[in-house]
Amino acid sequence: MMYKKNPLLPLLAIVVIVLTSCGSIPKDAFKLTPELLQKRELKTRKYEGISEVDILSASAGVLQDLGFNIDESETKLGLIVGSKERDATEIGQEVWWWTKALLTYGYTALIDETDDYQKFRASVVIRPISKDNDKIHYVSVTFQRIVWNTADKISKQETLDKPEIYREFFDRLSKSVFLEGQKI
Repeated sequence: MMYKKNPLLPLLAIVVIVLTSCGSIPKDAFKLTPELLQKRELKTRKYEGISEVDILSASAGVLQDLGFNIDESETKLGLIVGSKERDATEIGQEVWWWTKALLTYGYTALIDETDDYQKFRASVVIRPISKDNDKIHYVSVTFQRIVWNTADKISKQETLDKPEIYREFFDRLSKSVFLEGQKI
């Protein structure tokens, strides 16, 4: 056993554990900042007069209309996850890559990577406002982007916060909810 060789090792481990576990939670740790509230407002809408099954169906339809494939759907939890892949090549990166390759006689071309492809993921969560009323729901959506470079390594991961993306999703969902409610 290792502790026979170094009897102080278990004692050192205990001291490290005790010292690192003595921190307290900051007072503002669970305080909602105005920025966080604004992001939540951007990504969440309330829908009335529609069942959870119908709003799930409408949300899945909107994702598919936006070009997403449905990867996961857990209706009991009110969750839908979709994704789509696109080319991530940017002209600026390509021009810079070729410029460096020409200036370094091709050496940079052997070691430098540029963005190659990207995957967009959308996660939709639907939850009832209360157990008493099953016709009013909150719908939250989050869009993310993962970019791989030519070496097939992840070069970027980000949550997309552009308001127009969320506005388009919720505009389409509102129309779809209306049509679902009318059974059209």
